[in-house]
Amino acid sequence: MTTFSSSTRDIPQVKAVPRHIAIIMDGNGRWAKQRKLPRAAGHKRGVEIVREIVKACVARGVEYLTLFAFSSENWRRPEEEVSMLKQLFIIALEREAEKLHRNGICLRVVGDIAPFGKKITELVARAEQLTRANKSMTLTIAANYGGRWDLMQAMQHLIESRPEQRGGFTEEEFASHLAMAYAPEPDLFIRTGGEQRISNFLLWQLAYSEFYFTDILWPDFDAMALDRAIESYQRRERRFGRTSEQLESAGKAPSQKKALA
Repeated sequence: MTTFSSSTRDIPQVKAVPRHIAIIMDGNGRWAKQRKLPRAAGHKRGVEIVREIVKACVARGVEYLTLFAFSSENWRRPEEEVSMLKQLFIIALEREAEKLHRNGICLRVVGDIAPFGKKITELVARAEQLTRANKSMTLTIAANYGGRWDLMQAMQHLIESRPEQRGGFTEEEFASHLAMAYAPEPDLFIRTGGEQRISNFLLWQLAYSEFYFTDILWPDFDAMALDRAIESYQRRERRFGRTSEQLESAGKAPSQKKALA
């Protein structure tokens, strides 16, 4: 399995288009409430937007797209809403796996999905197996995922893999056991819906990501909104601990930032 270095130890490759975009898709319920619709309508519309954003990311050359679909804290929601979200997950897996495969997209699902039940776990396994060799883009769905869960399970797996070693683990050794060890750290993190927090999402991986918050509710977040997020990213100066002067001396002058950000 390919593993990637940590941005706290090495300077990652930087491109004009983010190599990896991670999104918290927030606002489905509020979108429905504004239109006096049931919350289910907002979640269904949210699934449609996922299709649009996946297509837009492939067209723009994004290599990895990670979507926070269901957090480990979302079990606290009303039982009928959780049940509806599970049904939407089943429908999406049944309908979209073949489409993703035809478009060369690799699907990965990260999180503790066992509590979702046998049907979902089987559909996930089938979809991942079908698309595992695809190279156009890797789409990751985080389901029953939490950043703290990820850190704990990684540490547990690391200790189990080296029972004779009591300490002295490196970042690379630890990171290789994270749920998304197969992907580089996100370049750009987007949260829709107006909230400005990461809500227990990718706690390790977002250390040096660029953050973009928007008031747009997820069901209204289209390809144009994605482009605005990418344009904001391109205006950032990604220093990774270095000074602006160091970037300029290395040939990354301010006039070149958009091309190199």
